[in-house]
Amino acid sequence: MTWRLFRFFLFQLAGASLGRFLFRGSSPTQGAILGLLAASALWVLIDLRRGARLLLWLKRGETAVPARVDGLWGEVADRTWRLIRAREQKAADSEARLQEFLAAIQASPNGVILLDKNNRIEWCNETAAVHFGFDPKKDVMQHVGNLLRDPHFAGYLAGDDFLHEIVIIGPRSTASRPVRLAVHLHRYGEGRKLLLSRDVTALEQAETMRRDFVANVSHEIRTPLTVLTGFVETLQTLPLDDEERARYLALMARQAERMQTLVNDLLTLSRLEGSPPPGSSEWVSVRALLTLCEQEGRALSVLLTDGSGKKHDLRVEDAADEEIAGSQAELLSAMSNLLNNAVRYTPAGGRIEVRWQTLPDGRAEFSVKDSGPGIAPGHIPRLTERFYRVDSSRSRETGGTGLGLAIVKHVTQRHGAELRIESQPGQGSRFSIVFPAGRVRPLQPV
Repeated sequence: MTWRLFRFFLFQLAGASLGRFLFRGSSPTQGAILGLLAASALWVLIDLRRGARLLLWLKRGETAVPARVDGLWGEVADRTWRLIRAREQKAADSEARLQEFLAAIQASPNGVILLDKNNRIEWCNETAAVHFGFDPKKDVMQHVGNLLRDPHFAGYLAGDDFLHEIVIIGPRSTASRPVRLAVHLHRYGEGRKLLLSRDVTALEQAETMRRDFVANVSHEIRTPLTVLTGFVETLQTLPLDDEERARYLALMARQAERMQTLVNDLLTLSRLEGSPPPGSSEWVSVRALLTLCEQEGRALSVLLTDGSGKKHDLRVEDAADEEIAGSQAELLSAMSNLLNNAVRYTPAGGRIEVRWQTLPDGRAEFSVKDSGPGIAPGHIPRLTERFYRVDSSRSRETGGTGLGLAIVKHVTQRHGAELRIESQPGQGSRFSIVFPAGRVRPLQPV
């Protein structure tokens, strides 16, 4: 600042000296005054020009480089440019943090919607757009009530109690694929609201399955227990001869065996769900699996057809010399369950075919085909549910627990395979497991 004042006074002195020199013959004093005024006017004009250049720089908004202005205005321009750059950097940092925050919300598995004080959508993430069928760009500033026309939600939004969440039916819900959404509103800022949503369809389905599972297990155990209790009371209260006593004890043994089978199947399911999938290091002979499976199937067939005068026509094709990677116990359980189901539901004298074949694409298929009564198409999607039975009385008569196909499904998934079911009423059924090519190879020499 001192240097600028010195330059100003030096400029004035130069003007006065020039005026005194020019008017040295007539009136030096007057010439000095005129020179001083001219120098002041010229200084002001130069300053105005610098100010105009600074104003033009500000109007253009060319803040990438500082304005080229000298003098006091140059100092103002430099300080202004530094202040603008600092503000721009601060705004850029804030924008970067905002984008990081929005990216984090965008990656959230829950839906997030920001509403203004009039309940209009200011922003929503992709999850919320999927939940409610919104367009994140076109539906901005639309009233959320106009897009989400659920009476329960409308009452919740109009009310004043946001301490709890509500569960509504998703806009894209169908009878075959129901969608249930949990919605929770939170207040923030000046009248604004934060709407959070999460898909609870799987959670509610799991809870329903848990309740059904407990009810089914209780029912399955209660029935044989009731029978056992009745037989015990009979044995305790009635005088029975040896033949009647033996018959009652045999019936009690069957009910106890039924409960034991149920418990074993439940333990098998629990082990399958709670253990890691089998690796590819253990290889099992396919021929050995089919032999064990055939032995179990024939034993069950003899038991079920005893006294009928007819037997099942059970045919097991000789498998190629191949082996499969996986758990021998699990694979045998799955294969035996498919064959045992065919034996249980195929009338005596019916035909059952067991086959192992390599498909053209390198995969392998284990299949069981029977000539039983067949299954209506409406039952097929639910066959692998726990305790689901097409004919519950027939299943109990033959000793089924309703868990066999659930076990097959879990074993199939754990081995990366695919369970296929083909059936028509009156034409029998065909159940098959298709194993990936990576789990099958020719039998290796020991």
